[in-house]
Amino acid sequence: MPTTPYEVRGTVEPTGAAEPGAAPEPGAQGRAAKLVAIADLHIRYQENREITEAIQPESPEDWLVIAGDIGETVADIEWTLRIMTERFARVVWVPGNHELWTAPGDPVQLRGEAKYRHLVELARSLGVVTPEDPFPVFEGIGGPVVVAPLFLLYDYSFRMPGVATKEEALRRATKAGVVCTDEHLLHPDPYPTLDAWCRARLEYSEKRLVELSGDLPTVLINHWPVVREPTDVLWYPEFALWCGTEATADWPTRFRAATVVYGHLHIPRLMRIDGVPHQEVSLGYPREWRRHGRAPGRPVQILPPPIAG
Repeated sequence: MPTTPYEVRGTVEPTGAAEPGAAPEPGAQGRAAKLVAIADLHIRYQENREITEAIQPESPEDWLVIAGDIGETVADIEWTLRIMTERFARVVWVPGNHELWTAPGDPVQLRGEAKYRHLVELARSLGVVTPEDPFPVFEGIGGPVVVAPLFLLYDYSFRMPGVATKEEALRRATKAGVVCTDEHLLHPDPYPTLDAWCRARLEYSEKRLVELSGDLPTVLINHWPVVREPTDVLWYPEFALWCGTEATADWPTRFRAATVVYGHLHIPRLMRIDGVPHQEVSLGYPREWRRHGRAPGRPVQILPPPIAG
């Protein structure tokens, strides 16, 4: 989606790719591992599939975060997770809206929660960490940190100024011609609405984060941004309705986030909000990444966060 430059509550920096690291110290096996991330691979596009197939770690000890939207079919999701688990020491995955679609042409026609649970079991069978698994501790460069994959959805609370209700916000979005495909392909079953499913996910995820023992910092991973500020640059502000929830606004500071990783917006960049780095790590559609002027598909270094330039 087209954007304009914007800065909020601190600094906005272009998201940099991982740079080659220093050689490991003698006897420091694992300590030179990097945590890198990518999102929105959308491998139904042949160019993106080829980019995905070419992704390699700098070290076999590196961890890879995939922050949602691999694709729409179970076969494409399995293909991607399988090749990444063969290359990286650990793969952490959270679903995006495209994974949860009940897509025409996909032999797997599960809906809502059933589709999500099916993908969780698929990922687990490949050794991938999901939002339903114990949070692992990454002890490589920038660690130790608790890596917390989350599946939070959205609740239509990122509304336009002066709009008080979800219903009015959806009416305005429809009138503007901005309606997310989720309204047709993402089903909340067995919940009555997507915002009801979101509330259930918030309750579950918050409880798990509250129960974390110790005082280690966290890396919060969600497909959708967990604060509203990243959506302020959208050319079509109505689209923010499908981009997150106000309920998580304080989670980065409340849960000691060293950084927050997200995708969905297809606006790869680094923002610092209340002192916490928020990294959008999407590849995006070919028409989008061709505009970036840099080689697409290189995973983004998460810890320490990249710097401008």
